[in-house]
Amino acid sequence: MTWRPAQDCDLDWIQPFLMGNLQSSMFLLSNLRDHGLHDRTSDKGMSIWLSSDPFPGVFAVTNSGMVLLQAPKADDATWRCANDLIADRSVLNGCLGETKQVRSFLSAAGLDSMPTVLNDDEPAFALDLVNLVMPQTDGSELAPLSAVPRELVVKWRKSYHLEVIGASETQAATLAETDITGYIEKDSHRALLVDGQFVAMTGFNASLPSVVQIGGVYTPPDLRGRGYARLALALHLQEARTKGVTKSILFAASTAAVRAYMSLGYQRAGEFSLVLFDTVGKETP
Repeated sequence: MTWRPAQDCDLDWIQPFLMGNLQSSMFLLSNLRDHGLHDRTSDKGMSIWLSSDPFPGVFAVTNSGMVLLQAPKADDATWRCANDLIADRSVLNGCLGETKQVRSFLSAAGLDSMPTVLNDDEPAFALDLVNLVMPQTDGSELAPLSAVPRELVVKWRKSYHLEVIGASETQAATLAETDITGYIEKDSHRALLVDGQFVAMTGFNASLPSVVQIGGVYTPPDLRGRGYARLALALHLQEARTKGVTKSILFAASTAAVRAYMSLGYQRAGEFSLVLFDTVGKETP
């Protein structure tokens, strides 16, 4: 079993293959759309390899050192060969993808014993937006992050990195500033305004013309338990639907999040894993 570097002529195969495994391929698809096959400078640019019969698949590593994979039928030998492709990398930050594949790759590569700052298997969910169940929205509206005091959303994002990712104070502050700058540039996130107060944030961490993947949902601790995150997400999905988006996918990190998402109409759709080694403080690839 061998892997070979992807070439431009392979795009007609790569994209349909990944779309056929959409639930766990959004980061691959989004990065590929934004950076192509040859970006060796930006963090989310990728080196990509392809495998063929009997185990067709895509294996990639971002310039920042995050492994992304999609090879549902790969065996241990296939994953060991994939690991050989990145053996000379000085920085390897983590791995994300469908749970069975991530766990099989890490085990076969001998990386499953590495210390981590985040090592989660999370239930995955999907929603056809025609089935979106809208909560009551009286007295609430969404605002783009550019219309929100920057210090507030940076504070929220820093708290997210401290609470969820386990980043240090310094890492969290730096990452928060970088994240919010990127969110504003891409117009990918929104803040929920209720009775004149900003109370929650939501966003899309990967998107295609017809599909969005949810990420960056956050409510400050003192405002939790009031349905604000659910309301923010519902309004953002409603907005996306008016722009032609037909499907949404996400991964839930807690029982409370699962309840909130299912109340909007999301249905269980597999499992997704995110593993960050102890040298990293980032959330996404």
